[in-house]
Amino acid sequence: MSPILFDTPSAGLPAGLVDTHVHLNYPNFAEDLPEVAQRWREAGIRQLVHSCVTPDEFPQLQAIADQYPEVSLSVGLHPLEARQWQPEMAAQIAQLAASDERVVAIGETGLDFYKSDPADIELQKQAFQAQIAIAQSQDLALIIHCRDAAEATHQILSQAIAEGGPVRTVMHCWSGSPAETREFVALGCFVSFSGIITFKNAKAVRDSALEVPLTQLLVETDCPFLAPTPFRGKRNEPAYVEQVAHTLADLLHISSEKLAEQTSHNAAHLFRLPILA
Repeated sequence: MSPILFDTPSAGLPAGLVDTHVHLNYPNFAEDLPEVAQRWREAGIRQLVHSCVTPDEFPQLQAIADQYPEVSLSVGLHPLEARQWQPEMAAQIAQLAASDERVVAIGETGLDFYKSDPADIELQKQAFQAQIAIAQSQDLALIIHCRDAAEATHQILSQAIAEGGPVRTVMHCWSGSPAETREFVALGCFVSFSGIITFKNAKAVRDSALEVPLTQLLVETDCPFLAPTPFRGKRNEPAYVEQVAHTLADLLHISSEKLAEQTSHNAAHLFRLPILA
């Protein structure tokens, strides 16, 4: 799969940033989501992609998108939930994805060898392979969670592309090494950075960001987790994706406006996002 390159953002895209990975259905947003939404709108966050941890939470995601039309959806099974995996879940995920036009991606799926029980690794791989196939068959983006599992993730994704054709992919909340980053960039993956890149001890992550062409770069919060500096330790929220974008712009020696323009264009292409007025 060749990298997808854009020299300049196309006309007609909305101004502002796209937060490409949020979890707004978590309990710590239950009391003040309208205020959170007001803040992201005031910050110019024009579109958001709501990731999915288990298919059972999908109705919650739909209810949020009913309230906030700038929210697009994914559906899938997180690797740390792999014990739930049964072969019939693939049909469930595929049906849910086809049932709502707001679904733009499958996931988050992938591999996590950091926290998982070794006994769950084979289930993670089975779930990952099945979800790649769904993304390919429905021509949806694929959201990959990869932690301490870059080699295995790359091997499975590469094989799936060779056998089943290309798939539009994002390595979400990326914290891999520069060498690992180059491998996924070469495969054509988009790479999304979160608040981690603002942490003082995250030099390796910043070094990895330098390996990503601007045309394959995305930003996210992964809220409510990983609030960026200066909000570290607090609940994260979509408005804070500005801090991620400013850090990346400084790192790449470009303006924040150029960073926002290109990453929003990248997100619109990857997820085929609707263009909101």
